[in-house]
Amino acid sequence: MFKHNFKYSLKVLLKNKILLFWTLAFPIILGIFFNMAFSDIENNEKLEVINLAIINNDDFDKNEMFKKAIQTLSDETNEKRMFHTKYVSLEKAKEMLEDNEITGYILLEKQEATITVKQNGINETIIRYVVDEIQSNQEMIQNLVNTKIEEEAKQGNFNVNYEKLYQEVADLIEDNKTPLKNISNEKLSYTMIEYYTLIAMACLYGGTLSMFIVNYKLPNRNQVGKRIAISPIRKAKMLVASLLASFIIQLLGITLLFLFLIFVLKVDFGTNLPLILLLTVAGTLSGLSLGVAIATLLKSSENAKIGILIGITMLGCFLSGMMGITMKYIVDKNVPILNKINPASMITDGFYSLYYYDTLERFYVAVISLVIFSALMMILSIKGLRRQKYDSI
Repeated sequence: MFKHNFKYSLKVLLKNKILLFWTLAFPIILGIFFNMAFSDIENNEKLEVINLAIINNDDFDKNEMFKKAIQTLSDETNEKRMFHTKYVSLEKAKEMLEDNEITGYILLEKQEATITVKQNGINETIIRYVVDEIQSNQEMIQNLVNTKIEEEAKQGNFNVNYEKLYQEVADLIEDNKTPLKNISNEKLSYTMIEYYTLIAMACLYGGTLSMFIVNYKLPNRNQVGKRIAISPIRKAKMLVASLLASFIIQLLGITLLFLFLIFVLKVDFGTNLPLILLLTVAGTLSGLSLGVAIATLLKSSENAKIGILIGITMLGCFLSGMMGITMKYIVDKNVPILNKINPASMITDGFYSLYYYDTLERFYVAVISLVIFSALMMILSIKGLRRQKYDSI
């Protein structure tokens, strides 16, 4: 019975040309538009050296670590330097910012750095990141120095060379911590982010397949559903057979999308092809399970369910950066829980980890999160089917 259910579901899905278009052809068409829109974005939007001003006061002169970090990132002998830095007075910095000669300026007062910018953007965010990193290092050094001073005091040594101790701790952290450096020209890719969200959208669009086939077999939808409702087949087995048929078709569509992106549009997904396939399979399952959940849990018309599914998919892709690459950062910063429950964000996070990071910890977190999401949707769907009762069919 399972085999028959699977084959029947496969035939029904393959005969629906409109459904096949939206799940198989539409992502490829959207990929073409992405390529046309962003084909030259790497050259036009590549990060340039940021014009920065430092308020040259006594607090800055005394902060050796801050001075050293800024000098390293502003070294003119390094072609990949991050900043073009000018050391000026506060009044001059305000004037330069007003005339758009600099992106922002940094004022140090009592070891605290204040950043002033004219607007929000990528360069302004980079300045904030650099300052946060420097201050984090300073706090770490100060805590270690205090600990060492306490240890010396317990041993009866009160003649501590504080300057030497501070430098030793700073050197220790420098040796064990990856230094700040500008790798934007090598790693940062706006178009890759858009293609990641495209794949996430394609995975979630597979929910239309599972939703259609489940709706097709509900007794309050058509005669086929009525016959299935009075048959001895278990609801869970029927659900798995339908999901498997949808999964195979959706996997075919994702494969075609990848082949088109790699061989036609020349998109470079790196060398981790097995891990990319693993993430894609997990993403596809999340989309299919979401479609099943909406089909079984909502008592609405088929068109209303499709509208809800597409709405959820597009909202998830929007929050993960499809319509603006800074949106994901804004959500992560202000409402991080949204991206933790958003399957589109989980998929893009998995791709980010493969493309930007040297470890796979974040990648496996994304995959496991997708599997948990899929399992939760399926459990809710099975319980929803079992609770469905009809006065007459």
